[in-house]
Amino acid sequence: MIDNSELPVGFTMELAQHSDILNRFSELTESEREDVIKGARLIRSRDEMRSYVENMF
Repeated sequence: MIDNSELPVGFTMELAQHSDILNRFSELTESEREDVIKGARLIRSRDEMRSYVENMF
């Protein structure tokens, strides 16, 4: 289960725009999801976040 309180808002918004990527993200192990979330926390712009999400897989 994904705890939304731990997800950056911009990351959540981008995932919502890409249901296929959201599905793949939800299938990751907890450790893999944590690594992706840590990376997302480093991003400071909307364009960077969009690129990050679109290129996760």
